[in-house]
Amino acid sequence: IKPYIGGGFGNKQEVLYEPLNAFLTMQVGGRPVKIELSREETFSCTRTRHAIKFKLKTAVRPDGRLVARKFEAWSNQGGYASHGHAIVANASNAYRHLYQDEKVLDADAYTVYTNLPSGGAMRGYGIPQVDFAMEAHMDDIARGLGLDPVELREKNCMKPGYVDPGTGITCYSSGLLACIEKGKAHIHWDEKRAAYRGQTGPVRRGVGMALFSYKTGVYPISLETASARLILNQDGSAQLQMGATEIGQGADTVFTQMAAETTGIRLEDIHIVTVQDTDVAPFDTGAYASRQTYVSGMAVKKTAEKFKARILDYAAYLKKRPADTMDLRDSAVVDAHTGEKLVELADLAMEAFYSLDRSVHITAEETYHCKDNTFSFGCCFAEVEVDIPLGKVKVLDIINVHDSGVLINPQLAEAQVHGGMSMGLGYALGEQLRFDDRGRPLNGNLLDYKLPTARDTPELNVGFVETIDPSGPYGNKSLGEPPAIPPAPAIRNAVLDATGVAVDSLPLNPQKLVEQFTAAGLIQ
Repeated sequence: IKPYIGGGFGNKQEVLYEPLNAFLTMQVGGRPVKIELSREETFSCTRTRHAIKFKLKTAVRPDGRLVARKFEAWSNQGGYASHGHAIVANASNAYRHLYQDEKVLDADAYTVYTNLPSGGAMRGYGIPQVDFAMEAHMDDIARGLGLDPVELREKNCMKPGYVDPGTGITCYSSGLLACIEKGKAHIHWDEKRAAYRGQTGPVRRGVGMALFSYKTGVYPISLETASARLILNQDGSAQLQMGATEIGQGADTVFTQMAAETTGIRLEDIHIVTVQDTDVAPFDTGAYASRQTYVSGMAVKKTAEKFKARILDYAAYLKKRPADTMDLRDSAVVDAHTGEKLVELADLAMEAFYSLDRSVHITAEETYHCKDNTFSFGCCFAEVEVDIPLGKVKVLDIINVHDSGVLINPQLAEAQVHGGMSMGLGYALGEQLRFDDRGRPLNGNLLDYKLPTARDTPELNVGFVETIDPSGPYGNKSLGEPPAIPPAPAIRNAVLDATGVAVDSLPLNPQKLVEQFTAAGLIQ
């Protein structure tokens, strides 16, 4: 029975403690058993994000066109398989997708087992790691060739119509170039790149950027399927039942909007059942891979279309006229051409339930077996101030601009991006789990593990470029994981612009930066 739960960000994908709870419950005669981890146990005994080491080599023409690339990656899996090789394999996919080589890409990925806590699914599923390496590498190339980093990316990035040769995943829509222009305008890219050139002194400023692409769901690697059910109540309202899980991202709100949009029933008359029981709820494979609005949303749409057709079929019986001459709008059956109200849905529902002549309990249920996938895109632009002697990076301005197709709920979409950007800031500037020589965490608590607080967080700016993706139920595509991907490389590239020092690992904490600035001769 699904309760209200918080965000999992991948950590709830695996069944780890539930079987142990079930076993212990059986040992005490069926009484409830609660397993509670200490904060330190949470750090050492649950899943972490994989640390991945990359080695990248690129052949590039003087004008910036990528000719060939070699990619090698080593993923630290820890002691147990969890999602295993899938993470670093997904990273190599993203390296292939975002930029296309003129000739060839050679990629090798390895998973290494160690005596550290096990890596598992984590928001972005290997893409934040590879995006940092890839986008840092692109800035290094641009710097070596004397090209604007934006120009280099625009010349090589994925364009609409691209088809992955291995999986067949197709780029049906792309607003990436428009996202870049929006980000450039916000950060005043050209002006600040010129203004910050040739700085001296202990405190310097710079601007940087990074792109990303991200798939929507897991097809064709794994099964994508979802179901939904709609039930008409006596008062003309409807129950929406889903196996899909609300974990704080606003899924229930969006599914309700979809049902209302497609049926013509008022939003306030659609009641989604959040606390579902898997014994009676339709099936859904889960909240992961930024899939629910795309896959489960299509199940809602198919169900809503069938539900509306059945309501209009009953209206045809009541009004003695063809169903295709009527429509359902604002919870009333109306003439499809004139909009004249023919019968309130509440009255139709009451008649359908209790008619002595034709009693019909109107329901609909549909399954959507998704056999498609597409790419969402976006970018991050950041302006930073670097205090070189202190190794301190202050983010002055930052914006994420996303192409996630049609936005079903713009407010929820913006909130989703705010959360991802905050996660990206921690990934960039402070978060690092340290270990002793026996593999035991040294900072497995919230005092020594440096999460950003409200005081560390700058104003988070968000922009969208809406495209219509034909593979999505309403032209929409993924948004859940992408916001966490590009902030770290954008900040790294801004530090490079400010100081000329290319830092190739995360986090960009003071200790590391002071060491690198000293080695570069910026600190005597």
